[in-house]
Amino acid sequence: MGKTINSAVRNSRSSPHALLQAHRAAARDEGFQTDYRQHRPMVERSIAWLTSGNNRRLRYLGVAKNDAWFRLRAGAVNLKRLLNLGLTVRNEAWALG
Repeated sequence: MGKTINSAVRNSRSSPHALLQAHRAAARDEGFQTDYRQHRPMVERSIAWLTSGNNRRLRYLGVAKNDAWFRLRAGAVNLKRLLNLGLTVRNEAWALG
């Protein structure tokens, strides 16, 4: 979904309540539920990895420094996961497995 709920509310003739009801009805669809059940555990696990240890609080004052810290943290978590999946160098190129 490219638009946010707020922009959808501003640009529509529907009330926020009507949009919420429409989204809830769409969430009851079997296809949506299947996708949700498939992807939610990995999303929850990724958030848990990012916030593990003492990483629930921001360390710096200012958006730029915290953005840089978060990107570094996310990159480190991704690299650790790739190494656990078997990331290696073969013929001067990265390869999994």
